[in-house]
Amino acid sequence: MSSIDVGGGRWLMSASIVRDNGGSEAVAAVGRIAAGVPTILPIALEVDDLSHSYGSRPALSDLSFAIRACEFTVLLGLNGAGKSTLFSLMTRLYAHRSGSIRIFGAAIDDEPAAALSRMGIVFQQPTLDLDLTVEQNLRYHGALHGLPRTGLESRIAAELDRVGLADRRRDKARQLSGGQRRRVEIARALLHDPKLLLLDEPTVGLDVAARQFLLDHVRVLCRDQGLAVLWATHLIDEIGEDARVIVLHRGSILANGPAQEVITASKASSMRQAFDTLVRASESEPKP
Repeated sequence: MSSIDVGGGRWLMSASIVRDNGGSEAVAAVGRIAAGVPTILPIALEVDDLSHSYGSRPALSDLSFAIRACEFTVLLGLNGAGKSTLFSLMTRLYAHRSGSIRIFGAAIDDEPAAALSRMGIVFQQPTLDLDLTVEQNLRYHGALHGLPRTGLESRIAAELDRVGLADRRRDKARQLSGGQRRRVEIARALLHDPKLLLLDEPTVGLDVAARQFLLDHVRVLCRDQGLAVLWATHLIDEIGEDARVIVLHRGSILANGPAQEVITASKASSMRQAFDTLVRASESEPKP
């Protein structure tokens, strides 16, 4: 993947060559058009030849992909595909021994503070302290990130207003519904103004309305705030027409590209059919 160094960050040129795990090449038009002039967008997350095992059991095998600012990317895979393992490696909960992970050009092993400071995270398991109020949860997060008190309250107010919970800031987290708690977790993840947001199965256990709110909210953040998003899910209906899709199965990437291109390449009529086709083909391959 070709890139240039600009202001200390790695930037992907519009019309760069992208290689997927199968070795195929495609020209990617990645620049947004502003006043008729192509722009360049930063590479937010770059994973290269990443592998991980639990003892003798492989969990991830030679993963390589990149996502860019303003891009909503869906990591699609069944339970056990390796999504949570990948998130644990990207957030340094696990140490990786093979391959590399870069956040806006900063290697997560060599420059962990620089890499993690650019990242916001919503884990699959709820992580709010239920005995604290909403604003106390956010203040605690701000303190962990070393955010100065000056301006922190306005940041908290702005993020809670963005998720429609400004009037619940003094309520204890346990008084909120599951969907409202997820909204608080997203507000918390964005409090330190990251440029990359990772969400691991964020809608598990939520009703239809709560799921749709979160999806719409995060897509708006991509469009209006330039946020890069990696949204892990096993729910195919969470993939919008404008999303980029990475299909992960048994620790390997089966497809990586715009949703419609993945469907077309699989000779399918829908993402569900494309996913089924890719998984069946993978499982029919002889094991090494």
